[in-house]
Amino acid sequence: MAKGFTDRDVPDQTGRTFLVTGANTGIGYEAARVLAAHGARVLFGCRDETRARAAMTAIAGETPDADLDFVALDQADLASVRAAAERVAAEPRLDVLVNNAGIMHVPKGQTRDGFERHFGVNHLGTFALTALLLEKLAEQPDSRVVTTSSVAHLFSRMDFDDLNAERRYQRDARYGQSKLANLLFVFELDRRLRAASSPTISVGCHPGIAATELTRHFGGWYRPFAPLVSRVFNDQAEGAWPTLMAATAPDLKGGDYVGPTRRFETAGPAGPAFANSISQDPDTGQRLWEVSIEMTGVDPGI
Repeated sequence: MAKGFTDRDVPDQTGRTFLVTGANTGIGYEAARVLAAHGARVLFGCRDETRARAAMTAIAGETPDADLDFVALDQADLASVRAAAERVAAEPRLDVLVNNAGIMHVPKGQTRDGFERHFGVNHLGTFALTALLLEKLAEQPDSRVVTTSSVAHLFSRMDFDDLNAERRYQRDARYGQSKLANLLFVFELDRRLRAASSPTISVGCHPGIAATELTRHFGGWYRPFAPLVSRVFNDQAEGAWPTLMAATAPDLKGGDYVGPTRRFETAGPAGPAFANSISQDPDTGQRLWEVSIEMTGVDPGI
């Protein structure tokens, strides 16, 4: 796997279709912008249609022939996830699913289906959407699923006995657990796709530290430091480099995990990233898989 990947290394994507969740802002927006500029058809999987269409208009201003469309998707609502998957399955093709949408450090609350919000949106919504689109993805020989994790997974553990935070709630711990779940999902999905001889691969990425709207729930203490993030680490566009590498680099294999390559994986161009042993543990991955099927009622069938 090569190091030093940036947006300049994205190959031509003409004729390919990408579903990018959370594409109206942040890293999702930057990934969608670059993909469109390289000829891809990009589906914006977003909650807010007004914001999504504003983002699409901005991209079309840069790339007048951009092929963009909106897909209503709220990962806090499994009925919305199912409807979005049905809509995308009606597309002529789907080459890459970019699981980018997520929340961070939000106040305690539940999804529409009664799940703790970090786990429900970041993992369960991602799991269900992916499961429902695997058959569509398998129609293309070089398809892939990209799932976004975080360096926060390194300091986290899975609390299977309290996934809904009924006993205790700490924002950073719940966010970290959801990002560990994302990476466990990357590797477990890879194992299962290989066993099924599927043409689809599962890869993971993380953005390091980047200046995006994801930090809006950090509170007042963070605001004085916000302008420094893009100077010391990555700005929003640079933060999308690992996502773009995971989605388009032709030399990636199933189970690869990429992120920034400088300052302990917090900044710089994309390349191989470190995943802790828990995230790669097959027993934990299988347990999360089974729990996810039980909680969502969606079985990937692999």
